[in-house]
Formats: sequence, structure tokens, C-alpha cells
Amino acid sequence: MTNHDVLKQNVCQVIDQARDRIVGLGEAIMDAPELGFKEHATAARVKETLEDLGLTYDDGLAITGVKAVLRGGKPGPTVALMGELDALQVPGHPRANATTGAAHACGHNAQIAGLLGAAIGLSQANVAEQLAGNVVFFAVPAEEYVEIDYRLGLVKSGVTSFLTGKQELVQLGLFDDIDMAIMIHSTSPEVASGSMGLSPSSNGFLAKNITFQGKASHAGGSPQRGVNALYAAQLALSAINAQRETFSDEECVRVHPIITKGGDLVNIIPAEVKMETYVRAKTADAILDASHKVDRALRGAAMAMGCQVEIATVPGNLPLRNDPTLSELFKQHAGSLFGPDEYRDYGHSGGSTDAGDLSQFMPVLHPMMTGASGTHHQTDWYISDHDAGYVAPAKTLAMMAVDLLSSEATLAQEVMTRFRPEMSKDEYLQRQQAVFKTERFDGGLSPENTAGH
Repeated sequence: MTNHDVLKQNVCQVIDQARDRIVGLGEAIMDAPELGFKEHATAARVKETLEDLGLTYDDGLAITGVKAVLRGGKPGPTVALMGELDALQVPGHPRANATTGAAHACGHNAQIAGLLGAAIGLSQANVAEQLAGNVVFFAVPAEEYVEIDYRLGLVKSGVTSFLTGKQELVQLGLFDDIDMAIMIHSTSPEVASGSMGLSPSSNGFLAKNITFQGKASHAGGSPQRGVNALYAAQLALSAINAQRETFSDEECVRVHPIITKGGDLVNIIPAEVKMETYVRAKTADAILDASHKVDRALRGAAMAMGCQVEIATVPGNLPLRNDPTLSELFKQHAGSLFGPDEYRDYGHSGGSTDAGDLSQFMPVLHPMMTGASGTHHQTDWYISDHDAGYVAPAKTLAMMAVDLLSSEATLAQEVMTRFRPEMSKDEYLQRQQAVFKTERFDGGLSPENTAGH
């Protein structure tokens, strides 16, 4: 047995001894869900645990984020272990907040429990002196893309620059001292086969809020005097749908608009109609290409009906690229807990996460691990197997950190050497900032078309 095998064994023993504490944290957070950038009570639980472990931390990062560092005995790379603080809105969930509708129906409570379990193991097993580098324990806010109007208010008032937590933390320079980042997402047998696995990549997206402005008139007495904004929206939906064959299959483009307001009264020609859509794709360039085609369809519909359209576009997440070397390390350690036959290679995912933003310029791992029952973002979701859902992620994160930073951090150096960034951090920030745009196009109500920010 090698020295780092002994270190991992010691860390796992400490985590086993703290099992009830780790499970208790996960269940307590499940019962106190908070929405993004509002996770004050959850952050307080993180800070209390870190204080008990003797770890100093910085807090209030991107409003609610918490970051602690376990420093190794020798200099070397810095590995971040991450967990997400926020819930999402699932009002019918049996453990939802009665006021906000927030519920941990995606397993972020398990992420925080796993993160803190790893912190317990690594800090209490006295392994730091054997590591060449540092381990960051990073509780990050606002991964779920919800309450968009609230978050846009934060941006407009200068409180934040972006709508999700990791994006904001990058903007603030809080990942500048980190060389790679690892987290584990919960899953269930209803969603994925096997006890653990990962997709090599997932889609990114941007979001649009769209308003068609027409002209009201009596729908029975004088419809000819109106300009029907609902018909413009219907034309837009058809035009967007007609673009689908122009999207490359390999880019996994997904555009899924909805009408959120179809008019005011049935006997009045609809003068204001609102739509929302995401534009998703496998690469950053494909997202922008599909976005351009959607905007073109919206303008064309406004022109056809002679009405105005306002298109407010905001950045979502960039595509996730799971690092191959970190992926193999996860497969090894998760396999040691569940058995190697329980691992699955999943296909490209059409969903999105702001871990994808980090993966554009640093090595990132975002795999899946079982322990839950139900379907993500649904009322039946919960962590049903506490050992698999809370304790196994803690052990996997901790063992990966030990392997990466022991033996003079040879493996961490290998990850960094093999990694090829898609873009630099500055290029990433410029690209995401450039997505913010509000265009107003007049399709015929005024003599001139207008556009602006």
C-alpha cells in the first residue's frame, strides 16, 4: 500500500466516523431551501462547520459564497472542491419553502453535505502536511437559472455583473488562485443507469425575453384598426421552428420558446404579447449562430404584422467540457465505492450548468453520482440513500484531492499540462458581457426602425 493510499484510507475513516453529522447537514439543508443569491442560512451552516474544523474562510462572496483553504505542507497547485448553495422553485415539493416555493429538487443539499464531508475528512485526518498544494472548499451561490427579473435587478443596480454564481465569482477574481475545480451532482435510477457516471460535455445557453407590441382595437367591431401582436408571436414561433433544419445535428441546438402573455381580453386585439426562450447548443459559437437566427425570425414576424418587437438577451451558461484526466480519476475512486461495473459513460447532455463557464478556461469535473430518488426538478426528488447521496461524494472528493496533490502533485501537474483552454478568462468575460443586449425593432408602426442597448 502506497503512502497516498494510506492517506486516502485515513480520510475515509474520518468521514465514516462523521457519517451522522454529514447526513444531518444534508437533511437540514433539504428542509431549509433558499433561492440563488439569498442562501444566507445555508451559508451560515457552511461557515459554522468550517469554524468547527478550524478552517478560516472568506464569506459574502458574490453575496453568499464561502471559500476556505486547506494549505498543504509544500507549494503546488490548488484544487477546488465545490458545492452549490441554492435551491430552485418547485412549489409542490413536500419539503418546499411555503413562502418562496424553493425546494432542493436537484440535490444541491447533497453537494454541500459532500463538500463539508470532504472538508471534515481532509482537515481532521492530518493529511495536509503530505500534500504539495492547497485544497479550496468553495460553497458557491446561484447555479439554478431562476428569478431572472430579480437577478437582472441585481445587475442593473451594480450588485452583481452576471446572473449566476460561478460567473460572478469569476468576474470578482475569486477563481484566479485555483488551478482546477471538481464537484459531484446527484442523480437517481429514474434519470440515469448505474451508480455513477459522466457526460463528456453538455450544452450551454443564453436566454431571451421578447415583447411584441401591436395596437389594441375592438376584436368584433373594428379589428381592422388593430395590429395583432399575438399573430406576430405565432409567426415568430413558426419561423423559429422553420430554422431547425439549419441547425447542425452535431451542435445539439435546442430552442424552446413559450408565450407567457397572449393578450389582455378576448374581445380586444392583443396589443402586447410576451415570450421567453432559451437558445442552447454544444459550443459557444453555435449558441450565437442560433441566437442570430432566432432574432431574425422575431424581426421578420414583427415586419410581417407591422408591429414592434423588443428582444432582451442575457447570458446563460457556456457549454461544459469535463476534463478527461479528472474523469478517469473520478471513475477510479467512485468505482472503488460502488464497484467498477456501476460506472456509465453517458452521452452529451442537453442540459446546462455554470460549471461549464469554468470549464472554458480551467480543468473542471462535473460527474453524476446516485443516492436520490425521483426526477431532477420534480416534486418526487429527494436523497433516499444517505450513504450513496451524502457520504460517497464526500469520500470521492477527498480521495481525488489526495491523489491529485500527493507525490509532489504529479497528477495535478499532469491535468494542468494536458488541459487546452477554449478561451482565456478575459476572453470568457468579454464574450459573456457582450451577450447582454436589448434590441427594439419596429416592423412598421413608425417611419424608421430603431435599435439600441
